[in-house]
Amino acid sequence: MANYKPDLSCQNKFIPINFAEQILPGTFEYALCYIVENKLDLSGFDAWYHNDKTGAAAYPPSVMLKIILLGYAHGLVSSRRIAKACETNILFMSVSGDIQPHYTSIAGFVAKMHEQIEPLFTQVLMICDEEGLIGRNMFAIDGCKLKSNASKEWSGTFDELGRKKAKLERASKRIIERHQSQDSLSEELITQDLKQKEKLDKSADKITEFLATHEEKTGSKGKPIKSNITDPDSAKMTTSKGTIQGYNGIAINDDKHQILALGK
Repeated sequence: MANYKPDLSCQNKFIPINFAEQILPGTFEYALCYIVENKLDLSGFDAWYHNDKTGAAAYPPSVMLKIILLGYAHGLVSSRRIAKACETNILFMSVSGDIQPHYTSIAGFVAKMHEQIEPLFTQVLMICDEEGLIGRNMFAIDGCKLKSNASKEWSGTFDELGRKKAKLERASKRIIERHQSQDSLSEELITQDLKQKEKLDKSADKITEFLATHEEKTGSKGKPIKSNITDPDSAKMTTSKGTIQGYNGIAINDDKHQILALGK
């Protein structure tokens, strides 16, 4: 029978730690520390601090930036979670030099210093460009919602499109009835009504042709879903700027090609 050493990964242990040795060359945290400490211009933060003669010492902006960016890189976007990591995670403790800011200090730094933080992203891109990490010949947008050439007004289930067709036909019929009952209408008004009737008839015919030549779409639960007459492959999608008729897709642009991969 096999005999293995016990797994002690859940057991606490007191060990001496050299924080500097935890930041290994070639890792993300090593690059993060080097860029923040040696490449970024952080002088814009100094104007916020007037505690050289009175008040408690402040957390260095470089340390705050490092733990916040390290938190973002690990999916920690809450000030509470970042503060907790600085107390319990050896990597965060090493990056911060074992400074353990309260979560309110982290939240306050992000809220008050956003105008100083935003330009740093530009500096980071410029540094990446200097190091040859940005080729400048291809840019991709993943998971974007792209607007189609189709109108949202021409979307609906087959039942909804059928009701819209009937509504258009009734409106067209009412125009003729109006002409028949009011022979004294002016030529100009008659011409306008006839143009409107022609437009309504074309819209109704468009729906009739679509319903006759296409099959109704169904969703994952077998229920009918909306189709679009102008562009049957598009769909209604909710974005931060409202509802659009479009596609989910990936857009790629380089020096020689423009590629668009679409999916509903």
